[in-house]
Amino acid sequence: MRIENGVRLADTNLSKFSLLYLHYKPFHRDLATAITSFAKGKVLDIGCGNKPYEKLFGTQTTEYIGCDIAQSDLKKVDVLCPANKIPLENSTFDTVFSTQTIEHVEDHQGLVNEAFRLVKPGGYFIVAGPFNWPLHEEPYDFFRFTKHGFKYIVEKAGFEMIETNPNGGMWATAGQSLMHAFTNSKGKNFFVKVSRFLFFKLRIYWLHNAFFSWLDKVDYNPVNTINYVIVARRPLSS
Repeated sequence: MRIENGVRLADTNLSKFSLLYLHYKPFHRDLATAITSFAKGKVLDIGCGNKPYEKLFGTQTTEYIGCDIAQSDLKKVDVLCPANKIPLENSTFDTVFSTQTIEHVEDHQGLVNEAFRLVKPGGYFIVAGPFNWPLHEEPYDFFRFTKHGFKYIVEKAGFEMIETNPNGGMWATAGQSLMHAFTNSKGKNFFVKVSRFLFFKLRIYWLHNAFFSWLDKVDYNPVNTINYVIVARRPLSS
């Protein structure tokens, strides 16, 4: 988001009454696992916003610095800069972290190249971004990434790919897409209006979330996923 003091995600608490439950449940689970398994030492968060994931790093890291192109509403940004031109010294960080930012950066390869420059040899880059998501924060919404696209851009920068984690399978994606359809619907058709009323005013969308979450568990297939969490490593010899 490029609006000064723009409202950004501030915490990771959610329930089945959240309209984004089917996205955030697998995303937060996989993100927390990646952080617990690989994050260490001094951390840089590229596109930090309000630093909603800082608490996931816990005591395994020593310092947490966030950069963003504009200050967030909670004043959490430490360094104001573009993601592809970060005014910090080479090989400064043990972990570079960036989530739900890369799709908003015109020069997405520049962001990954900066992560490589800033992380120490042997350090990790944890990056997350959408594969299946509606337009948002327009007009600064440029890309969607397949797992192969992520592999290409991180390896092009010099990283070794360590993990590729799809967040949610085809049923979670279908359920979240239907939720987006209801959320963005403005149709005047009687059936559409009644469906919207039942869905939101009576809050039956929690049943929708529970049903599609169950389907995703019993028939999991990430061929159509919502998001990816990627872990890459800068080689010791680089």
